[in-house]
Amino acid sequence: MRRKKKRLKRKVKRLFLLAIILIVAGITISVWPSFNKKSEPKKQKKEVKIEEKEKKLSVIAVGDALIHSTVYMDAKQSDGSYDFKPMLQYIKPIVKDYDLRYYNQETILGGTELGLSNYPMFNSPQEVGDAFMDAKFNLVSLATNHTMDKGETGVTKSVEYWSKQKKVVWDGQRTSAEEREKTRVYKKNGIKYAFFSYTTWTNGLETPVGKEYLNNVYSEEKAKADIEKVRDEVDIIIVAMHWGTEYSLDVSADQEKIAKYLSDLGVNVIIGAHPHVVEPVEYVGDTLVIYSLGNFISDQLGTERLTGLMFAFDITVKEKGEEKSIKVDNLRADLLYTKHNNAKNFRVYPYSELTNEILPNYMEYYNTYKGVVLSRNQDITFGSLRKE
Repeated sequence: MRRKKKRLKRKVKRLFLLAIILIVAGITISVWPSFNKKSEPKKQKKEVKIEEKEKKLSVIAVGDALIHSTVYMDAKQSDGSYDFKPMLQYIKPIVKDYDLRYYNQETILGGTELGLSNYPMFNSPQEVGDAFMDAKFNLVSLATNHTMDKGETGVTKSVEYWSKQKKVVWDGQRTSAEEREKTRVYKKNGIKYAFFSYTTWTNGLETPVGKEYLNNVYSEEKAKADIEKVRDEVDIIIVAMHWGTEYSLDVSADQEKIAKYLSDLGVNVIIGAHPHVVEPVEYVGDTLVIYSLGNFISDQLGTERLTGLMFAFDITVKEKGEEKSIKVDNLRADLLYTKHNNAKNFRVYPYSELTNEILPNYMEYYNTYKGVVLSRNQDITFGSLRKE
């Protein structure tokens, strides 16, 4: 009996020891992998580098092609055609090297069939446009206070002409509501942009009711609808504004109000026309505002009306992942002067290439109008805009 009890005790002890051994072994097995992991050196995660992409546009802009009868008569050839190209011969070598090349077509290009006419109801030969295309201009503003000078027919002829210029972006006149409401997105150097042209003046020549598309007259509601339609589809929005007070070197309260409104809507660049003289340049928020480029070519009286502004700047778009930044900077400028000899041999000269023989005391005028342009922003480099 006692032997049986002893054997039982030994058996229980063995089972107890075996149980302890199994428990310890189980704990060791479960703990060891994690312990082993801790002892192993951590593998470094590979950093994925997001490349920053940079896209750039160079832009140059000049003012009004205000084609008086003396200008088109000087361009008339013996066969009855018109050639304005020699008038731009000193500008073409400068403009051609920029990506976007802007000008304002002040007078309607209704063509000779409608009868050419002078102030106050202009109509110009379509060869004016040919000369600007030859000089490589490719961004054209058409909404002006003279758009309706030849009525609906004049606009129709103008739009027919510009529609044939396949390498040119233009806005401000259309021949149907459908065309007016189309969303237009353009691309240059990988940068997507939109371009709108508006006028605040009509000279009392209202567009026919129901045909407001003929001349793009500015309103806050219209601008907001246009801009909001494309804001998320483009990198850059450029707006041409026909605004301000004629022959005033100062910026009006209305110009400031519109500039602030358009800036708040996300417009990046505003290019102004109508005053026929140069006005200041400034930033309103992040928006570059050129209040008035003045006349590019005309036969108006007075040096200030024969002096215009040629303005250049860069647009840079940087993208890194989902982040995007847009900068409008590197502001440069030169003044322009329209020279003629008793309404003959009209030529547009950069001030940087003038002499006293071409314009006596030209440096005095240069300093005066340079001062006007710089009055709201000193960070503009003046001088030749020829690219090396």
